[in-house]
Amino acid sequence: MSEIVGSHDLLLITLDTLRYDVAAELAAAGRIPHLARHLPGGIWEKRHAPGSFTYASHQAIFAGFLPTPAAPGPHPRLFAARFAGSETTASRTFVFDTPDLVSALAGAGYRTVCIGGVGFFNRQGPLGSVLPGMFQESHWEPEFGVASPTSFEAQVARAEQVVAGLPAEQRLFLFVNVSALHQPNWFHQPGATRESGDSRATHAAALEYVDAHIGRLLAAASSRRRCFAIVCSDHGTAYGDDGYTGHRLGHEAVWTVPYAHFFLQPGATAR
Repeated sequence: MSEIVGSHDLLLITLDTLRYDVAAELAAAGRIPHLARHLPGGIWEKRHAPGSFTYASHQAIFAGFLPTPAAPGPHPRLFAARFAGSETTASRTFVFDTPDLVSALAGAGYRTVCIGGVGFFNRQGPLGSVLPGMFQESHWEPEFGVASPTSFEAQVARAEQVVAGLPAEQRLFLFVNVSALHQPNWFHQPGATRESGDSRATHAAALEYVDAHIGRLLAAASSRRRCFAIVCSDHGTAYGDDGYTGHRLGHEAVWTVPYAHFFLQPGATAR
C-alpha cells in the first residue's frame, strides 16, 4: 500500500451487515457472478469484524483497522497510524500521521468522497454527521437508505456522477456504505411480504440485488486509472441464530465477515 497510495485511485465498499456464511454460499452457488469474478480464487476471505455495529466498525476501519483475517496472527495491515510498538505495521503498510486514514489520504492529494447508506451517514443529526464529516465531500439522501428498494442503484448513479465531475488528474478515494443488506430487506425477495419480515433468505436476495448493479460502480471507480478496491462487510447480523436477532451483540454471525481486495484495471467493464 505504501506504493499504491498516490499512484492509484482507491475504492472502499462496505456491504453493511453482510454475513460471511451467506456471502460464501452465494459465491459458491454462482449467485453473485459479478462480485465473484473479482474475488481472489472466486471466494471470500473469512475475517473478523473490528466492531459489532456500523458506527464502531467504521470508526475502526477509518483508523486503518480493516477486518482481521480469521486465523492466528499477527497480520500486517494495509493502513496504519504511526504509533510505537505496533505489531501489525509492516514495511509495505501505508503509515500515516493523522488521526484517521481519510484525512491522511486527503493530505496525500486525494479527493475523499463518501456515499452514505445507513443512518450513521445521513447527516440528520450530530451522530449521523461524525463519519461523513471525515470526508471532503459526502452524499446521502433517503433513496440511499435502508428503506429504499432501489438504494444501491441510486448510490451507484451518484458515484458515477461524482467520478464524471472530477478532473482527470485528481486522485480519488471513494467510500460507499451499501445499505441494501441491512434490515428491512424483505422486499428484495420476489413474493416476500412485509408481514413475512426479514430472514436469512431475504438477506441473500439483497446481496444478489447488489451484485446485479455493482459492475457499474467498479467500472466508474476504474474509469480513469488503475484502482485498488476493498470490498467487505463491517459486521454481520443474526436472524434467529441461537435465539439472537440483529447485531451489536457478540455472536459468530455478527463477528464473522467476508472480505476481499483486488485491483481494477482501467476501463473495467460494467458487467
